[in-house]
Amino acid sequence: MARGRLRIYVGAAPGVGKTYAMLSEAHRRVERGTDCVIGFVEHHDRPRTQVMLHGLEQLPRRELAYRGTVFTEMDVDAVLRRRPAVALVDELAHTNVPGSRNTKRWQDVEELLAAGIDVISTVNIQHLESLGDVVESITGVRQRETVPDEVVRRADQIELVDMAPQALRRRMAHGNIYQPDKIDASLSNYFRLGNLTALRELALLWVADRVDEYLQQYRGEHNIRTTWQARERIVVGLTGGPEGRTLIRRAARMAAKGSGSEILAVYVARSDGLTSASPKELAVQRTLVEDLGGTFHHVIGDDVPAALLDFARGVNATQIVLGSSRRKTWQYVFGPGVGATVARESGPDLDVHIVTHEEAAKGRGLPVARGARLGRSRIIAGWLVGIAGPLLLALLLIRIQQGGTELGLANDMLLFLALTVAAALIGGLLPALASAAVGSLMLNYYFTPPFHLFTIADPRNIVAIVIFVAVAISVASVVDLAARRTHQAARLRAESEILSFLAGSVLRGETTLDALLERVRETFGMESVALLERSGDVEPWECAGSVGPAPAARPEDADVDMPVGDHMALALSGRVLPAADRRVLGAFAAQSAVVLDRQRLIDEAEEARKLAEGNKIRTSLLAAVSHDLRTPLAGIKAAVTSLRSDDVDWSDEDRAELLEGIETGADRLDHLVGNLLDMSRLQTGTVTPLIRDIDLDEVVPMALVGIPESAVGLDIPETLPMVRVDKGLLERAVANIVENAAKYSPDASPVMVSASALGDRVELRVADRGRGVPDEVKERIFEPFQRYGDAPRGAGAGLGLAVARGFVEAMDGCLAAEDTPGGGLTMVLTLRAAPGGTPVAPELSVRTTG
Repeated sequence: MARGRLRIYVGAAPGVGKTYAMLSEAHRRVERGTDCVIGFVEHHDRPRTQVMLHGLEQLPRRELAYRGTVFTEMDVDAVLRRRPAVALVDELAHTNVPGSRNTKRWQDVEELLAAGIDVISTVNIQHLESLGDVVESITGVRQRETVPDEVVRRADQIELVDMAPQALRRRMAHGNIYQPDKIDASLSNYFRLGNLTALRELALLWVADRVDEYLQQYRGEHNIRTTWQARERIVVGLTGGPEGRTLIRRAARMAAKGSGSEILAVYVARSDGLTSASPKELAVQRTLVEDLGGTFHHVIGDDVPAALLDFARGVNATQIVLGSSRRKTWQYVFGPGVGATVARESGPDLDVHIVTHEEAAKGRGLPVARGARLGRSRIIAGWLVGIAGPLLLALLLIRIQQGGTELGLANDMLLFLALTVAAALIGGLLPALASAAVGSLMLNYYFTPPFHLFTIADPRNIVAIVIFVAVAISVASVVDLAARRTHQAARLRAESEILSFLAGSVLRGETTLDALLERVRETFGMESVALLERSGDVEPWECAGSVGPAPAARPEDADVDMPVGDHMALALSGRVLPAADRRVLGAFAAQSAVVLDRQRLIDEAEEARKLAEGNKIRTSLLAAVSHDLRTPLAGIKAAVTSLRSDDVDWSDEDRAELLEGIETGADRLDHLVGNLLDMSRLQTGTVTPLIRDIDLDEVVPMALVGIPESAVGLDIPETLPMVRVDKGLLERAVANIVENAAKYSPDASPVMVSASALGDRVELRVADRGRGVPDEVKERIFEPFQRYGDAPRGAGAGLGLAVARGFVEAMDGCLAAEDTPGGGLTMVLTLRAAPGGTPVAPELSVRTTG
């Protein structure tokens, strides 16, 4: 069975007319005799869309109950049974109600397509998975219903339904999209002119890219190598020289003359990594081309003209912009140059522009010597070994001969060959070649007859000398190649270790910005490293983080700078880095930006958490004020009204009872307001304890004032060490803890308050015999406005334990809840003991039990 064909109408925003266009297409097909039915269309009560439903067969929907509400979804089985030629399925990104056959509607469409049914569907650009973050940054709204891009890309036809933002807003204002009560909010939020313009651009670009994909696919299937100038693509060939900026600006002016033109700057590097390009200049040119709306590409190729042409044809370019050659006249002996070769080989499908510039015919710098990787000291040592070594060896061998010992020409040649190998190992190829040349001269002059002349009498010695030179050069080349390969392997291993470290730090999220910048400074041996950023192209640079003395204030002031996006750069001071190091440096720079963003997100999340906690406190405070304050006020108001009433003759007992009620209500109000004020002080961080050394038996009894004596048992040993606390805060904390315990302890079981010393800490334990608290709730009871279980509303606002813990922690103590042996809850208050105070006689104590 052949798979059905999928046609999708893509729109920039709701209301542009996707569903209307889909229904219009359905009417055209029905008029041509096509069996076309509606699987699911959502008209959103839009009159014009509802009219378009007339005359089209609509299949019944499937009803699903979810959380007490009945929803309707497309009945896939009904469509499969009906088996039309074409099915209309609206809103491709829709998420089905739980209990449906598939999670997403596009999965329903896939079933229909697999059954050979053609489908026409709709989707808005904001529902594409890859554009979710972009749309959220533009509109501030996160789209929860998305469809994978690949599903839309596989469509046989994609048609853009476009509308100018101004026209869409007029359609909205006329009530053709949403109900009147939603129009003003929509126009001032999601349907702002800027939002609609940006979404429209996204839709146009996305559809244009799909068209370009179809074009490339067609060209590949038909093996078309010539350029189709459907869209101007201008390739700028860069060498890393200063003329690159001129070429980029010239290409930008050319692109501006044609609508939709695209600039692609490309730098071709040789595979051996040897180049005369300036890394800093390439970075500047990359920033310039990106600022002008183009893209920068880095390709590898030993044949520069061929690589450039392959790249241009691969991207379907129409024009190539190159600069006039910087070579001097005599250098053309080595070839016609890149520009002439590209112009000759481009063929009729590519236009090649040769742009003059100030650097033309001024000569090119020599490539970086291979020995530059060894450092100056090793190069000097290699030349000393290569030139002075053979001279010293010749003197040594002459002394040996004068002493009567003859080593022979073969041994002499082996010794000189060893010096050549040593020169290659130390200084590279050139010192080794010099050593071979000097060694051959020494062998000819001192050790082959006739002696002390640069002539050779014996032909066999000529062969020996020639073989020696050839072997010396070959060995030096092999040794130098092996050294370079070893150096490259070591470098790649070091790079892989560094990149592995970066990847690990990204996954673990454990690297701070300062630590990462310090790692950059140590890795590249720099004096200072700074991460610079700015808010706009003309804004001054600001330092987001730095390590080392005197960091650069601007990228231009640094020895090395690595751009990170448009408005961020990593600036290094100390020395100029070779081009090979910029790859790793680029990874460090990108990671620095990621770490900086992560730190800012963490700070913002912490700030948001604090704001959320503040909102929670305010909400709970309103709830407390609305009930816990009104309850005692209502009692006081009723009692006062009763006392002032002239209609009732109150007895003395009644008056006393009413006055007692007023006093009780006032006490509750005073206690509640005090806790609210204390919680406010704790939330704002204005609690400043006055710490001094105090005996617990001076504080705890004062905290129990107002609590019936029969409800509390006290066990405070006189030998306890003094504690370092704020007397007022500790008194309030203990009072809140004991009052809370008394509320839940049975009348027959008093609350036990005891104290003991443990090392440099003192524990105060408040135990009750209530029903206790489960382990999973023990921490929650210390949160503000929390009551456990079925505590009555009159039991308080749930602030007592929260205030107590806040005061205790302000004094560097801790408050925790434990189970009381035999049932109940014990509050353990741990405080710092005063220095030098230890109990002397633990068996002596003051026991007071009501």
